[in-house]
Formats: sequence, C-alpha cells, structure tokens
Amino acid sequence: MSSCTGIHRGRGRPRQLDPAEREAIIIDAAERIVLAQGLAGASMEAIAQEAGMSKRTLYDVFESRAALFASMIRRMRNRMTRPLIPGEQSLPIAERLRILLSPTDEKFSDLLPLAILRAVITEAERQPELAHEFLQEGPYALYEMVRKELDHSVASGELRISDTESAARLMTDMAHQSVFEHLVVYKPPCERKEEYDRRLALAIRVFLGGINEGEPAGA
Repeated sequence: MSSCTGIHRGRGRPRQLDPAEREAIIIDAAERIVLAQGLAGASMEAIAQEAGMSKRTLYDVFESRAALFASMIRRMRNRMTRPLIPGEQSLPIAERLRILLSPTDEKFSDLLPLAILRAVITEAERQPELAHEFLQEGPYALYEMVRKELDHSVASGELRISDTESAARLMTDMAHQSVFEHLVVYKPPCERKEEYDRRLALAIRVFLGGINEGEPAGA
C-alpha cells in the first residue's frame, strides 16, 4: 500500500486535509485496529498503515501513542455523555444530571468501549501510560463534569454538599453498570439502553435524596 501525507487523491486537484479531518482518519484507523487486534496490536506503524498515511505524518498529528490513545478515549467519552448547552444550564440539577449522563444511542451498539476496557485491564501493568490516559480522559474527566454541575448547584443554593468531588464520583458510579457484568454478559443494545435509562433515573433520585446536607446544628 502506498503511503501519503494527508492528501485525498481523486479526480481533479488533490485536496489537502485540514487538521480535524486528518485527526479523525487516524482515530478511525486506531479504533479499527483495537477492535481487530487489541491494544497490543495498535502500534503507530500499524495505525499509520491502516490510515493510509506515513508514520511521520502520524507523529505530526499525535506526538506519541499515548496522545493518540487519549484522543480516542475523549471521542469515546463524548459518545457516553452530552455536555449541557447554554439554555440547559438553568435547569434543575436532576435534569442537568440526566442530560449530562445520557449516552448517545450509538454507545449501546458500539463494541469499542468493551474492547478498550479489556485492553486496559490486560495491558495496564505493561503500559501504565495508556492506563493513565484512559483514566484521565475517561472516568476522571466525567467525574469533573458532574462535579462542575454540583458546584453550580451549591453556589446557587440549590444543594448543600460539603465534598462535591466525592459526591460527583458517587453519582457517576451509581449511574453505570458494574464493569465486571458489562464485560462478561452480552445484552442487545436496545435492552442495555432501557436498563441504563432506568438505572440512571433511580441513581439520580437516590443520590439527590441522600446527598443534600441539612442545615448545620445551631443554624
């Protein structure tokens, strides 16, 4: 296969890819490699070949394999959550959490998160930098998004929470299925989505019913 430097060759004058397009092509290729061969098979050389680009071009876009992996995790996270848009930021906290923690429908039919979880578990000891990127761009980033909404509610007087960092972790973990069950039990996408929606609604109700701290003694 001949390599290229980020140029689509078709009829007429070749078109130079913009940075976002090039990045998307590389991440698409990395996802295909991970699904087919696991994280161990996702070398920069293999990804470059799959993307139809030179290895040098790959390093022009991503300075390291860890940086590429981080971008792949960010994309995956964006399928599993939806940041609030300006008109939604004044909604009650229960509705804001529901919107924030509701994945796209694509998430429930996408095999990549399972492949990534298995790969990280398998490779974490040998490739700690990739495990670090997974945590930073995946769970930790999601915790921070939830904490931001809780901080907003505390500042407005809607909630009283003294430790929003721990509360955000608790809320996020309550919303998601056990990782072990997710890895070993197959369920059709539609069934997984229905279960997730029910669990999220229950998690928000239980969380908000128990996390809000009353007036301090003597107030």
